[in-house]
Amino acid sequence: MQIRELSVPDAWEITPVTWRDDRGVFLESFRHDTLEAATGRRFSLRQGNTSVSRRGVVRGIHFADTPPGQAKYVSVAHGAGIDFVVDIRVGSPTFGTWDSVALDTETRRSVFLSEGLGHAFVATTDDATLTYLVSSTYNPAAEHDLNVLDPEIGLVFPAELGEPVLSAKDLAAPTLAELLAAGALPDFAELKAHYTKGAA
Repeated sequence: MQIRELSVPDAWEITPVTWRDDRGVFLESFRHDTLEAATGRRFSLRQGNTSVSRRGVVRGIHFADTPPGQAKYVSVAHGAGIDFVVDIRVGSPTFGTWDSVALDTETRRSVFLSEGLGHAFVATTDDATLTYLVSSTYNPAAEHDLNVLDPEIGLVFPAELGEPVLSAKDLAAPTLAELLAAGALPDFAELKAHYTKGAA
């Protein structure tokens, strides 16, 4: 595996080695020891999720209360899309910035993002099937949304997809400024202390 930290710190792109022959393809899609060596963190899997989206669907920006937060290991099982990581940690040097990784079944890349980071995804094919391995079980009271169309963040989607298709919940999500004013965003210093403990 090749593991590269994104421009948003505490998030990484993972590119596996693939073996191809006339039968198909084999790869290691997740390996805890390699991930830990590259990131300095353990990833304790607590739940696995799958979403299937048609072309142009945007999901996010989502984040969870910290602590404990929710670290995510995100991959595409079918189709393709673009994964976005947004730094919403108050006090972070890169607060308000984002990075993205193209996920597809050709490269088989994944993204690992630490607790406290915002996450979004846009499907660039029909039936884009996303798998999320996460470090905490679903807790609706601790889950939050940030408006994916917030111009202050400025996520860029492929123009050929047309108007983003969003859920009513994501459309109604507050902006970064509104969440900041409400004191609803994760704290960078607290999260860095959590990260250095090594457990996700």
